[in-house]
Amino acid sequence: MANEKVVFFGNERLATGVTTTAPTLQALVAAGYEVAALVVSQADSAQSRKARALEVAVIAEKLGIPVLAPKKVGELKDQLKGFGAKAGILAAYGQLVPAEIINIFPRGIINLHPSLLPKHRGSAPIESTILEGEHETGVSLMELVKEMDAGPVYSQQKLAVPEYAIKQELADSLLNLGKDMLIENLPDILNGRLKPDSQDDLGATYDSQIDKSTSQLDTSESATNLERKIRAYAGWPRSRIMLGTQEVIVTKAHVAQGVDGLEGTLWLQDKQLGVHCSEDTLIIDALILPGKKEMPAAAFMAGYRLN
Repeated sequence: MANEKVVFFGNERLATGVTTTAPTLQALVAAGYEVAALVVSQADSAQSRKARALEVAVIAEKLGIPVLAPKKVGELKDQLKGFGAKAGILAAYGQLVPAEIINIFPRGIINLHPSLLPKHRGSAPIESTILEGEHETGVSLMELVKEMDAGPVYSQQKLAVPEYAIKQELADSLLNLGKDMLIENLPDILNGRLKPDSQDDLGATYDSQIDKSTSQLDTSESATNLERKIRAYAGWPRSRIMLGTQEVIVTKAHVAQGVDGLEGTLWLQDKQLGVHCSEDTLIIDALILPGKKEMPAAAFMAGYRLN
């Protein structure tokens, strides 16, 4: 349905601390849709100026698409009405969108959510999938409603979670899957042929928000849980632990099963650095010291005295 007009909402960063090439926005343009505007939250826009550029905004500007960053999306009500767009497309907007904005569009807002709804509603489905050690996830193409991730679903596709999946890699795979699903299904959604099916609210699960308080590794947990946290929190908020008197950020680790010792104490053997946990031992493969670049654990051991 080339030449149909849509408005794009979101930054396409499907998880905390990841980057993106904004494949969904680019695919819409390549498929002939007219993207009237890109809407990102003001918080995203402000953060990008302090840290790294908001990739989707950079790409939108190159494509000649206006970028709007309201404090609250409701401020754009009249402007969005003026575009005359048939639908909104949303990928990681980061804020709840009120019904008065959803209802502007004849076909509503179509949301790309990186989980098999009703499981993993909320803002951290990718992190939660890794933390829970799940072997399967997927993407839900859904109709946005004012309640969080509760809208009816147009389409779902499953994706196998690779063993020891890292957050960035899983986010990339899910975004590319979702982009393809959107381009395939959007014509039938816009012309009304594809109707969404209601979710089973009784099967809904909700993920907790992630903040900096989750970054401290606690050896009272199992080594398996801590290794999952390192992969789930890569990029942000990252995973910190004390090695002797030195706090470090752990970037890579693996579990030594059956290697037990006093919880919280260090294990140093064969140029390997480990920390005993409540169950098994976490072997640290790579880490970051404050103000330094990532280094192998062996290099850290060579330069620091550990007791």
